Parts: sequence; structure tokens; C-alpha cells
Amino acid sequence: MSDRARAAPDRHHGGGACARAACAPGAGRAPDADRVEWGALLAYGALGLPLAFAALPIYVHVPRLYAEGLGLSLALVGAVLLAARVVDAITDPLIGWASDRLPRRRLWIALALPALGAGMLGLLVPPAGAGAGWLFALLVAVSLAYSVASIAYNAWGAEVASTPAARTRFVASREAFALAGVVLAAALPGLLGEGVIGGTAGVGQSAVATEGGAAGGVGASGGGGDGGAAGLARLAWLFLPLLVVFGLWTLWRAPAPPRLAATHAPVWRGLRAALADAAFLRLLAVFAVNGIAAAIPSATVLFFVADVLQAEALAGAFLALYFLAAAAGLPLWTRLSQRIGKLRAWLAGMALAVAVFAWAGLLGSGDLFAYACICALSGLALGADLTLPPSMLADLLARGRDGRAPARSRALEAGACFGWWSFVTKANLALAAGLALPLLALLGYAPGAREPTAVAALGAVYGFAPVALKLAAIALLWHGRAVLDPGTGHDPPGIATCVAPTSVDRRRTGNDGG
Repeated sequence: MSDRARAAPDRHHGGGACARAACAPGAGRAPDADRVEWGALLAYGALGLPLAFAALPIYVHVPRLYAEGLGLSLALVGAVLLAARVVDAITDPLIGWASDRLPRRRLWIALALPALGAGMLGLLVPPAGAGAGWLFALLVAVSLAYSVASIAYNAWGAEVASTPAARTRFVASREAFALAGVVLAAALPGLLGEGVIGGTAGVGQSAVATEGGAAGGVGASGGGGDGGAAGLARLAWLFLPLLVVFGLWTLWRAPAPPRLAATHAPVWRGLRAALADAAFLRLLAVFAVNGIAAAIPSATVLFFVADVLQAEALAGAFLALYFLAAAAGLPLWTRLSQRIGKLRAWLAGMALAVAVFAWAGLLGSGDLFAYACICALSGLALGADLTLPPSMLADLLARGRDGRAPARSRALEAGACFGWWSFVTKANLALAAGLALPLLALLGYAPGAREPTAVAALGAVYGFAPVALKLAAIALLWHGRAVLDPGTGHDPPGIATCVAPTSVDRRRTGNDGG
């Protein structure tokens, strides 16, 4: 343990008088409160890679594997996927509530990861004769294990840091590893099997859309061909050591979450408390509208690349460009949020996405360079959507723990909030597909159509509808800036010292909330 860690009073074992004195008017800010060791950041972020790696095959490769490889009808596969996703979405808030009843974040993750690994193996390497029942059971098992791990993981990141700037760094580390995970999952099936790598490009939920994080950027989104059953089988076996290595790295070396008191509220009261908080509800509303703006092009992008740009073979290149730009943008948005505040930095990111993607609906056949520029710049904007919304949620939770929020806000629990967060993310994906695809059919578009009116309809739904929703999200965020505290992203003078500034340096000690 560092000298600073030994010197800091534990908030649960005395030190209350010191903490109150530090919060007195004029008390200074802890000089190293925002500093986080690189080892701590990398160790926490590591688990993001296998979680994102697991999410992509579920959404992209599994439908084709069971329809083509096992001979199930598309209608049956679609019905099973819909039923499993409904179960997945409605259980997320319940999982969040349960994790607050026993707030041992590392324990929940340690229990979920073996189930996730076994479920992925069974899902991607199905036995001969596997049917709809096998698909549904394995989808539900994998989704539940994934939700348990990701909700506890996100809550851990919200609780472990002591200042807004440090929380942003932890989120950025998690999302950087997640970007690497989705790129690996997109590329490896084609490299390991007989197929070719595919990809998608559009207003991206990105890697993190499939894993339950917030990605409202505009650009290329994960997808592509399945690389054949052999490639997916090898992918499943490769996933297991990735899960073990990166999971143990996080569980063993990441900063220990603080010990938190368990909540004993009934399930309905715990879940309702989050939605009754004005600041959380406003942030969740912005996140939802922004997420639908991201998910609509994700549902239509393959059609856009094939029938508007007529360049399906280059989709993988657009994907790589987009994610490289997103990764490069993470440090930019982290630094900008420290200068102008997280809310204003997020506004800037969404504004950049709108300014860039507004041109996508005007593109036509052969406009490849223009689309590449859109992918690069909108990928840069994606970094804001990946990093800042969950960091702002972590700040809201910290305000309640520190007693700096109204009494009602102090009932907020990280698990319940991230459970609702995950629910909204998954609902966005379902709503986008349920709205965009029937709208395209109503406007006369069918896959493979090249008629000018059909292509124009596809361009409008793909390019212009998300921009309109992005503008609505910007308006919601700006209107709620007073509720969401649009400060500079730093704590007010003296606040940083009210929260143990060494939480990012803790290892497994008697105060480990595990």
C-alpha cells in the first residue's frame, strides 16, 4: 500500500472529523487526487476486452450460424433471438438490484465469468442436432452471465475512483480495451475459418453497443461475415484463454472497490429510487435518445454500403478506420472534459457527430473517400459517447455517496443505475430495428434495390434520421445542464478530500469491498 493510502483515513473506520474538516470552506484540493497509476488503469480496463469480444458474435454471427449451419428457419431463429433478448433486457435492472443487495463487485464477476465462457463455447460450437431449444437456453445463459459481469464491472469503475477526472480515466481505459475486443472479434472468424472478413459502417453503437455500454458516435459499427462454422468454433476456443487471462488481470490487480453497505430495500423500491432521481432520469433520457440515433444506422448499414455506396468489399476497411479513430479520440475527450467539463465535452462530441454524419445521406455510388472521411471523423466523435456518459453517471453516484446531493439522490445505488443503463442500451437496439426496417419497407426499399427512389429512402433513414435524433439528444442535454451539474468536470474546492483519494491505490485489504 502506498504512503498516501496509509495516511488517508478510511471512511468506514473513523476519520470522520478529518473528512469534515477537509470539507470546510476554503479547504484545499488533494494535489494528487486526480492522479491514477497506469498499472491501475490497465488492470481495471483489461476485462473490457473479453466482454466486448463476447458480445459481437452473439449479435452478428449466431443468427447466421444457426440458420445456415443447423438449418433452422430464419423466422424461427428471429423469434428465438427476440425472446432471448426480451428476457435479457428485463432482467438487467433485477441483476443491478441484486448486486446492490450484496455489493461485492469482484465476487459477482468471478461467479459470472466461468458461466460466460462455458456458455459461449456451447453457443458457438453447438452439438449435432441442436435446435431452437438449445439456442434459446444458451442465449439466455450467456446473456445473463454477461449482464451480471458487465453491471458489476461498470459499478466497480464508478465506485473505485475519488474524483471526476479519475473516473473518466477508468471509463476511458475500459472502453479502449473494449474497442480492441470488438475489432478482434470482427476479424478473427474470417482469419480462423474459410470466410472473408466483413464489417459494417454507420452511426455506431460500436463494440460497446453490443456489450451494454453507451456508444452514440457516428461511423462504422462492428459486424461482418461469420467466417464459417470452423472459424467460429476456433473463435470460441480462443475466447476461453482470453477470458481467463484478462479476467484474472482485472480481478487480481485492479484497485479494490470500496466496502459499501448492502441495500436492504425491496426490489421495487430499489429500482424505483433510481428512476425517481431527477438527475439520473435526465441523463438516462439523453442516453436513450442518443443511443437510438446510434442504433438506427447500425440496423441499416449493411444495406447502405451494398446498395448506396456499392462497395461491400471495403466494409472491413471502413470498420478498421472507424475504430482506430475512436481509440485515438479517447484521450482527446478525457482531456477536454477536464478543461470544459464532461457535459460540455459530450455536447461537443455529439455536435461533431451531427456535423460530420449529416453528409452521409447525400452520398452515392463511388463516394468512397467522402465516406472514409465520415468514418474517421465520426469515429473520433465516438470517443465522447463511449467515455463521458458513464463517467457522468459515476459522478452522480459519487455526489449521493458524499452527501452533496439532495436526500432523494443519496438512495442511488450503482448496481440499480447500471442495470437500468444496460436495459436502455438493449432496448435501443430493439427499437431501432423495429422502427427502421419497417419504415424502409414502407418507403419502397428492398435489399438489393438500386432504383433512385429506393436508394434515396435508404439514404434518408440511414443518414438523416439519426442526425435528427442526435439534435434532440443535444437539446435534452443542454436543457438539463443545471440538473446534471455542467461544471468543469473537477470537484469544487475541498470536495476531493472528502472522498478517500487513495481508493485507486488500494489492493486486497481488510477494507476490500470485493
